[in-house]
Amino acid sequence: MMTPILDELKKECAGKLEVEFIDVKADPDAGNAFAIKIIPTQIFLDASGTELFRHEGFFAKADVLAKWKELGVNLEPAQAGGK
Repeated sequence: MMTPILDELKKECAGKLEVEFIDVKADPDAGNAFAIKIIPTQIFLDASGTELFRHEGFFAKADVLAKWKELGVNLEPAQAGGK
């Protein structure tokens, strides 16, 4: 259920946000490196790799965008007419 959301965010936020999907079933070492306990888990990292936020379970696109905005990163597309 998260894959389409991540694909959309990867396209829509290109240049502003790096979206990476790790298949922990195929690469358990990667899951261990991030201490993944539940699938899906979303981890928000800053540019230096410091974890800012972690969510376990489904996370809707609107919620992902709202969390980034709460963290000071507005990824919403600019509206026409400067609104």
